[in-house]
Amino acid sequence: MSRAAETIHAAGEPDGAGSTNTNQGVRDPRPYCDDESVAQALLRLATRAMGLTGADIERVVREARLKARREKRRLTYGDIEAGIRGHRPPVPYDVRWRLAIHEAGHAVVHHALRLGSIKGLTIDAKDGGHNAVTFATGAPDTVEWYGRLLAMLLAGRAAELIVLKTVSAGSGGAEQSDLARATRIALDMEQVLGFGGRYPLLYLEHKDPTAILSRDADLAKRVHERLEFAQARATEVIFEHRAAFDRLVRALFDAQALDGDAVMDILASTS
Repeated sequence: MSRAAETIHAAGEPDGAGSTNTNQGVRDPRPYCDDESVAQALLRLATRAMGLTGADIERVVREARLKARREKRRLTYGDIEAGIRGHRPPVPYDVRWRLAIHEAGHAVVHHALRLGSIKGLTIDAKDGGHNAVTFATGAPDTVEWYGRLLAMLLAGRAAELIVLKTVSAGSGGAEQSDLARATRIALDMEQVLGFGGRYPLLYLEHKDPTAILSRDADLAKRVHERLEFAQARATEVIFEHRAAFDRLVRALFDAQALDGDAVMDILASTS
């Protein structure tokens, strides 16, 4: 169970006051729920909650419980989902469309290049789009693997260029953005990991990527060439899987959040 699902489940249990049921957590609205259906409901809620902190989720659940108690009924899946979405402003149509394109690009390339599993996608997070992916354990620590990783990180930007012919600032602008992470990895490939085009046998640790790339134009050029190649590879992969990509964009735009099973149903059916 994910951290968000654990938080939702734990926060949804009763505090004992006036309660005679010791297993009264978040309830699915259907009259009968087995363990599997409860787990699926929690997974859907966790997908909706991507981008929220544990404190945010606890606040949502607390407010939903109070609402259910005032109405003298049990807490339901719908209460939590409404609470999660109620804390987010509506996203304009064109922005939501771009976010769906961006996140679908990441997912398609991640899957096609066999980097690992996809746990969920959302364009309903408080800071825009978000993807939850994992990376396969035991993957070969090679230049080819790092190249695939770079392609995945730049796939959102590549997808925007394919469909919209323009890019947003969503790929950059922050320390954990796609461009920031890709730049650090490409720099490590040149300086630290033994894949450098100039001095591959030297281990050249760096504390500040911005400072070193700003000072060394030749190094910056080599790093940027790696990023250009990765974006081109991502573009090629998306074109190769265009049917799956288009279906995923539409599904994500309509639902705003998809769990891993829903994403894989789309990708597997058109692969």
